[in-house]
Amino acid sequence: MSGLPEAVQRELEVFRERTKKSREIFGKTAPLIPYGVNSNYRAWEPYPVYFSSGRGSKIFDADGNEYIDYNLAFGVLVAGHNHPAVVEAVKERIVNGTILGFEYERVYELAEIVRRRFNVEMVRFQSTGLEATLHAIRIARGYTGRDKIIKFLGHYHGSHDYVLVGTKPNIYAAGHVKYPARPKSGPGIPDLAVEDTLVAQFNDLESVEILLSEHPDEVAAVILEPVAMNIGLVPADKEFMWGLRRLCDEYGVILIFDEVKTSGKLYGGAEEYYGVRPDMKTMAKAVAGGYPLSIIGGRKEIMEEVGPGKIPHAGTFNSNPLAVDAAIATLTEALTREAMERSARLNEELAKAYDDVLSDAGVPHNIKVFGNSATVFFTDNEVKNWHDFLRYNHVGMWWAYFIAMMNRGVVATAPGYDEQWTISVQHTEEDIEKTIEALKEVAPILSEEIPRIKIIEAF
Repeated sequence: MSGLPEAVQRELEVFRERTKKSREIFGKTAPLIPYGVNSNYRAWEPYPVYFSSGRGSKIFDADGNEYIDYNLAFGVLVAGHNHPAVVEAVKERIVNGTILGFEYERVYELAEIVRRRFNVEMVRFQSTGLEATLHAIRIARGYTGRDKIIKFLGHYHGSHDYVLVGTKPNIYAAGHVKYPARPKSGPGIPDLAVEDTLVAQFNDLESVEILLSEHPDEVAAVILEPVAMNIGLVPADKEFMWGLRRLCDEYGVILIFDEVKTSGKLYGGAEEYYGVRPDMKTMAKAVAGGYPLSIIGGRKEIMEEVGPGKIPHAGTFNSNPLAVDAAIATLTEALTREAMERSARLNEELAKAYDDVLSDAGVPHNIKVFGNSATVFFTDNEVKNWHDFLRYNHVGMWWAYFIAMMNRGVVATAPGYDEQWTISVQHTEEDIEKTIEALKEVAPILSEEIPRIKIIEAF
């Protein structure tokens, strides 16, 4: 990696020395698995680190290095690694069968917990966030009898065809800021997906209204992340959210909140923060404490259209007992309101310290916070949408920050230049203090002239 400052080159050498076994595993894995990973988001330069275990707020790699974990499986582990309540529930379930082939007797308990906590009337369970958004869009189409959807530039809703449009285009493919383009996210996406997927600009209500007025009686749903978490972390403006609700009502369109991530950021999710009720929402990641479970929730009149001979929804592993018991324990014993509020307070403390340390070092930055998550953009400019992110965010500086923090025992964020950190309910004040001390060592490195390069195009 020529062109990097001497201090960054040194960090890269330290990283390679600390992670020799990961480099060896990568050498064995890459010929068998593309890029040596099973999800594109785990690939980074110079090679991915391979991990062996996790406990509480810590994660351990193949070389035996310990890290304070702020990635938390891309936001899954808000309960932390191996939360005692979740472990006990799962241990008991394993000896009694992890899948039964029929409906499990406790599904109504979980449905009632979700109904109360996330303000929905009916639910369906499946395993992944991808499945949840896919089925939610199908349900909206079935209910309205329309085919088109509107999504937002830079928003990610899983890796199924209809939402891999306008996901992470470069600045040349993104189109006009008011009239975003609809580029495919890569080869293999059919033209039909592009035809039925319209792309609007996040935090720009006029952009949405233009599309709805151009396609009256054609749009089934508007789907969005209320807090865009594949643009670092960019909350929607409250006025924008209320405006979306008004427009969807006006045009008879289903409003879907993709709360796959935000359902684990605040106790009641994004709806609790914004005070805007969608027609449907999808929830996943944190809700089962590390086990695969996702939820579609919505208004009764919409959800009742799902069933035999009606809107299709099926899956062998849907509502399996292992995930259901893990979710009940997670939502009632681990992710309590008190615990979630404590993690949010720690997050505010960490974000404030980041601001102070980076300011003292003269490093341009902009920090966004939502609940127990935050991100640092290495720019002084405000980031409100994907166009802003492409124009302003310094990817080379982010990469240097990520590697240097890893060298000091901190997984500072997910391994992607467009992610955020998360504080679990098992993080401690000591974790926060150690992280701040690590950042004090890293900040001077970030004040160097680091090339504004995209280290790897893995997404």
